Amino acid sequence: MLKMTKLTALLFYTFWLCLLGQPVFAGVIYTWVDEQGVTHYSQQPPEQEQLKASQLYSEDIEPAKVGYIAPTKKVEPQAESELEKSAALIKEKDAKQAQSICDNAKHSLDVLTTHNRLIRQSEDPTKEPVAMSEEERQAAIAQQQERIKLFCDKK
Repeated sequence: MLKMTKLTALLFYTFWLCLLGQPVFAGVIYTWVDEQGVTHYSQQPPEQEQLKASQLYSEDIEPAKVGYIAPTKKVEPQAESELEKSAALIKEKDAKQAQSICDNAKHSLDVLTTHNRLIRQSEDPTKEPVAMSEEERQAAIAQQQERIKLFCDKK
C-alpha cells in the first residue's frame, strides 16, 4: 500500500509538471523600420503592406553576454623618483656596485620567500636577535623587489 501511495504521488507530480512546464518553441521575429526611422520587432508582420519586414528566427539569435567589462585605469607615466634617479646614477657610475646590489637583493628575496620564521638583529644596543613578524617580512619582500627592479638589468 505504501508503494502505491508513492506511485500515485509520482504520477500526480509528473502530470502537473507536464501540464505547467510547456516547452518553449522558437518562433519568427519580424523586424522593420517605419517612416520615422524607428526599428520595430514583433511576432506579427507589419500591418502596412508597403513596409518590408525581414524575418529573424529566435533560435538563430545569439544571446548577449551577461555582465560588463570593468573599466581600465589609464596609467600615466610618472616622473622619476629620487630613488630611481640615485639608482640610475649608481648604475651609470659603478656597474660593479649595481650588480652587487642586484645580487644581494635577489639572495635576500630568495631567503625571505622560502623561509617563514626569520630572525633579525634588534635595533637596540643589546643586539639580541628578534623574530621577524609577518608584516616586517612582507615589507622586506617589497623592498627587495623594488631594489631588483631598480638595479637589475631588464633582459
